[in-house]
Amino acid sequence: MSRPATVLIVPGLRDAVAEHWQTLLAEQLVAAGRPVHSVAPMGREDLDCAGRVAAIEAAAQAVDGPLIIVAHSAGCLMVAHWALGTTRRVQGALLAVPPDFERPMPAGYPTMEALAAGGWLPVPRQRLPLRSIVAASRNDPLAAHERVVALAHDWGGELVELGAVGHLNPASGYGPWPRAEALIAELAVP
Repeated sequence: MSRPATVLIVPGLRDAVAEHWQTLLAEQLVAAGRPVHSVAPMGREDLDCAGRVAAIEAAAQAVDGPLIIVAHSAGCLMVAHWALGTTRRVQGALLAVPPDFERPMPAGYPTMEALAAGGWLPVPRQRLPLRSIVAASRNDPLAAHERVVALAHDWGGELVELGAVGHLNPASGYGPWPRAEALIAELAVP
């Protein structure tokens, strides 16, 4: 019997949040005996995209065996930047509610100038060399639905419609996101 893929959690532009679905998912997966690694959150103040990509690379290379990535928000864009430069093979990536960094963000989020200076722009628009599921919200304040649909298409990802879930974070009423486990299971099937 082959061992289950390690799940690598890639957070977005936030600090550690105990009630975030990714934190809760990691705890559930560990309790179920699945190996989990996490890229440490770097917060909104550190906008160095290359540093975040290097952190994903280090975490991915530290995992021996099959790997599934679970990214949220800006973590999805980090994974896109990373995937185009790594040699690490991945079973798949769950990319949940990627933001639209090509349009001005709401107040309290980084400006386009700060994102460009941090190396986030241009957002990768080519097909990613890994299987992906892009989960889209109909009312995400950080990305218009049609923009996420276009990203999923450009990346060659399977689009999964979540309905009106905001940004799929505690501010939108999410703690647990049980569907994540089912989507990870889909990626685990070769």
